[in-house]
Amino acid sequence: MGKITRVIDTEGNLRISFIDSRDIVNAAQSIHHTSPVVTAALGRTLTMTALMGSMLKAPTDNVTVYIKGDGPLKGMVCSSDGAGMVKGYAYEPLVDMPLKRGKLDVGGAVGKGSLAISRDLGMKDPYVGRVPLVTGEIGEDFTYYYAKSEQTPTAIALGVLVDTDLSAKQAGGFIVQLMPGASDAVAIRLEENLNALPPLTTMLEDGLTAEEIIEKLTEGFTIKYLDGAEYEYRCDCNRDKICRALISLGKEELCDMIEKDGGAEITCQFCPKVYRFSKEELQDLLV
Repeated sequence: MGKITRVIDTEGNLRISFIDSRDIVNAAQSIHHTSPVVTAALGRTLTMTALMGSMLKAPTDNVTVYIKGDGPLKGMVCSSDGAGMVKGYAYEPLVDMPLKRGKLDVGGAVGKGSLAISRDLGMKDPYVGRVPLVTGEIGEDFTYYYAKSEQTPTAIALGVLVDTDLSAKQAGGFIVQLMPGASDAVAIRLEENLNALPPLTTMLEDGLTAEEIIEKLTEGFTIKYLDGAEYEYRCDCNRDKICRALISLGKEELCDMIEKDGGAEITCQFCPKVYRFSKEELQDLLV
């Protein structure tokens, strides 16, 4: 379970959300058997997607992140709702990359490409924003997205420390946003605090709590804690959703499955669940 801690400053100048996402990242690693660099890349993306989910207004609202790159990882898809669910997968879960300056080369694994974010808020069509990837390191790419697509001054830190047994030893992230009307002095003080901050995984490894990290972020500000949230890696797939996905393939594809394979076996991309359809069940979908 990933606990999200949220605060605002009492003057209404900034808001911060922090999450310890180690359990989420380890659940994903266990399901997808990701290599270390993919665990780091997918873990950072899941962390940010959970934070964005916690900012949705309704439990049924949904946000989906699409990252596509020309690196060997190729891309990732992560999704969360407003009710504590987050899930995701990487196109290529077993990518192996040489270390870059002693660290996992997430940017090299992802490569150049695009970041798209789709928000389904229960309206006719979802809102979709898209920007090019800046570094492929994930945190910088989300920061650029907020600056360009939503014109919101934002600072984001995401970190995953992979252990020798391939699990996430530490994982977490935070998002800091300046609110409309915040003065230059507020922005300067916040930037000073961010620049003085040690790497996120270092702070987590040193045993700092969410509250202690937030205190470092907000030095010089008076803050108020808001209601938190809890997120977990959980897949909401079901047979009806898989049926709709099969129907969306079109009659020609369904007929091909019936004639050549005599049925279908579909594995959910987000979890290991397998859905089997007989020839007769596929024929019913054609009606």
